[in-house]
Amino acid sequence: MTNTAMPLPKAIFLMGPTASGKTELAIRLCEQHNCEIISVDSALIYKGFDIGSAKPNAEEQRRAPHFLIDILDPSIAYSAADFRKDALKLMGEITARGKTPLLVGGTMLYFKALLDGLSPLPKADPEIRQEIEAQAAEHSWQWLHDQLAEIDPVSAKRIHPNDPQRLSRALEVFRISGKSMTDLSQTVDNDLPFDIVQFAIYPDDRSQLHERIELRYKQMLDLGFEQEVRTLYQRGDLHVDMPSIRCVGYRQMWDYIDGNLDYDEMVFRGIVATRQLAKRQMTWLRGWDNLVRLNTPMGDNAEQTLAQNITLVTNSLTS
Repeated sequence: MTNTAMPLPKAIFLMGPTASGKTELAIRLCEQHNCEIISVDSALIYKGFDIGSAKPNAEEQRRAPHFLIDILDPSIAYSAADFRKDALKLMGEITARGKTPLLVGGTMLYFKALLDGLSPLPKADPEIRQEIEAQAAEHSWQWLHDQLAEIDPVSAKRIHPNDPQRLSRALEVFRISGKSMTDLSQTVDNDLPFDIVQFAIYPDDRSQLHERIELRYKQMLDLGFEQEVRTLYQRGDLHVDMPSIRCVGYRQMWDYIDGNLDYDEMVFRGIVATRQLAKRQMTWLRGWDNLVRLNTPMGDNAEQTLAQNITLVTNSLTS
């Protein structure tokens, strides 16, 4: 008797650098096909991060609702492991409705975590973290590094004694779990019960992408980006070392409001930081396996390019 396994349900990854046109393509796909969007963006998760994150506006979300948008207060950290758990749950629910999950964004670490899995490291424990910091104040980080060398020599070799964040985390993992970070990292949860089809909008002309980034940043300023960040700043419970405030654009505006930059320098640094983000995203994509490249809808041929991209993605659903 032949045991024929059921085919896995399909899911689509739509990746690409910032300002490359992912949102419009994703919305069109939802309007023309049976897809639902899951956002893969480390800034869009935060409430109140609307203008500076280029969050889909009310009309765009009416046309195609996005999951994993506006799910957290900016005072709360959100990890790649959190994303993987949430995304897998949503993908299962979307598939159960007879639709195709369409994961869209530019946070490449989230895509990688979903695709390759993560080691089961324990969550942070504030009490243990405070204990480690107190010991560092009393003895020194070098003293703690010597401890790490005894329990996890591989991590100790990789982590410098003057890197308190990573050193503290490695010790915290051991004190919580009784196992070293090296041991835990060898066990990876990589179950992904989907047939993933991967696409990326990958601009051939870097200069055009840079122009789009500059234009979009200045449009954000016109739309009230400064006031958006001032509102966050005036809360009093947020600070520049939080992951949310370190988001590209927000960090530079925060420094301006804090009096560390003048306005023109803030604009310049915000645009440069966004271009650097796009470069990092494209570096990720250059080494990405099983990727179908799409062209960026730009200039007079934008609508034609968009239609061609839709056709390519659509064909993958029926093949």
